[in-house]
Amino acid sequence: MQAATMKGQADVTADVESVRKDALSPSGQDVDATADASDKRLHELGYKSEFRRDMSLFGVLGISFCAIGILTGMSSAFQTGLFSGGPLGLFWGWNICSLFMFLIALSLAEICSAYPTMGGLYFWVCKMKPDLPVLGCERTTYYVISGTRPNIASVCTGWIYSIAMVFTGTSGNLSVALYLASLAEVGRGRTLTRVEIAAIAWGVNIASGIINTIGTRAIGGMSSFSVWWTLGGTFVLVITLLVKAPVKNSADFVFTDYQNFTGWSNKGFVVLLGFLQAVYTLEGCETAAQVAEEARNASLLAPLGVVFSIVGSWLIGLAYMLALLFSVQSIASVQATSFALPITQLFYDAVGRRLTLMCLAVVAIAQFMAAVTAFTASSRLMYALARDRALPARSKFMSLNRWQSPYWGVWISVFIGCVISCAYIGSAVAFNAILSSAAIAVMLSYLQPILIRLFWPSTTLPQPGPFHLGRYSWSINFASALFTVFICVLFVLPTAYPVDALNMNYAVVAIGGVILIASLCWILWGRKCFRGPVSTLVEEIEEGDKKVE
Repeated sequence: MQAATMKGQADVTADVESVRKDALSPSGQDVDATADASDKRLHELGYKSEFRRDMSLFGVLGISFCAIGILTGMSSAFQTGLFSGGPLGLFWGWNICSLFMFLIALSLAEICSAYPTMGGLYFWVCKMKPDLPVLGCERTTYYVISGTRPNIASVCTGWIYSIAMVFTGTSGNLSVALYLASLAEVGRGRTLTRVEIAAIAWGVNIASGIINTIGTRAIGGMSSFSVWWTLGGTFVLVITLLVKAPVKNSADFVFTDYQNFTGWSNKGFVVLLGFLQAVYTLEGCETAAQVAEEARNASLLAPLGVVFSIVGSWLIGLAYMLALLFSVQSIASVQATSFALPITQLFYDAVGRRLTLMCLAVVAIAQFMAAVTAFTASSRLMYALARDRALPARSKFMSLNRWQSPYWGVWISVFIGCVISCAYIGSAVAFNAILSSAAIAVMLSYLQPILIRLFWPSTTLPQPGPFHLGRYSWSINFASALFTVFICVLFVLPTAYPVDALNMNYAVVAIGGVILIASLCWILWGRKCFRGPVSTLVEEIEEGDKKVE
């Protein structure tokens, strides 16, 4: 018996329908009567269901909300805006960037609704602009391996985004270590060395790996808890700051005061540099797409998770930011702090030693949960890339343990995170350059599917999902693309003047390294082995045919 893919189109259709029935129902009943709607859509895209759908809307929303980490991003990057434009730049930059990030979320959510798979950005690029011939069946469209030109854009998107997620998780885990170092400084008066901080980061990386290894249910439960922790933590922090701060700043200070510790003389440019704090904080909404195959009613819940995570973060972040601005006692004191994290000095000046410990603990726990979800996203993306032969050691990365976790991707992420954490011992500048490249890589990954929707609006979503932007789609994608390009340029500009070896923005070098890695992966592996998304349903037929032969 010859392979099914070498037969006529009618034979492939019949065989695939048989496999679909057997895979979905032990009794072989009709798929439309027995399969969950999300599984049905996944099979229409060519993939069999391999994960339990344990996540509700709250769990999916929590994943993106947790990945954004509004408390942690705001706390860790607050000084960026405070020193580049001051309260003026922080307040207006936050609202402007939140609006445009909301537009980006709408653009991504529309695509996610049509293609609810864990490949996310990578799969969307490949599906919407494939450079491959497509074998069409009556009810399902499948990609088959052929000798034609593969889709390089999708592979590079997948690799760049997966690297960005690993870097983001590593950055988050180091931030946890820095929060713990700040707790030691405030509570015990002991300053930790870089080696000790790196060792703590190792422990946090490993803890993140263990939680991800336990699987979907643990991650879903943690993300749901994260929503409540963030809401409750924000309420506690806001009340504590506003009640205990000895001096409350005026509204004029909060909304109009300008500060400049950058050395640049151009006021407009300095305020724009403060935008980086908002964008860095709000990245991560797309993480909901990485767990789409683990969510119920994924075509609706995943895009809602993408959009509402930004809306919630916008409002919660605004409340937290206003509390920080009204209660900051001295910007110069924060700028000159000796604590591991500048936000510690702001807490210490405003609420005293004991309450500073509480504030740091609230943010540190939120930071840990955010870092865990970054490894969740990276491991799922590695699984999706391996499934489509865009990653070496395919069988390893597609292996699931008894908790339905792609543990190879999890522990590769942990290993890389531990290696990068060692760089912090030698040079904080080099480490920050590596991690700042993650923010640029995420925005570049956003850009590719948005550009495809922009230039090919009528052909990229032949079957729109329940979340659709209608006649406003092109305009929203256009605004999203312009903002994304603008931010990518802003991220690589020098943030201090005069520029020297210590304050140089090496992000441009680091992102160049990320792009080089992705390009080498394509040259050494992708161009030889990748031929587009591979239907796991068709593969199942081929495996059965080989056994018959």
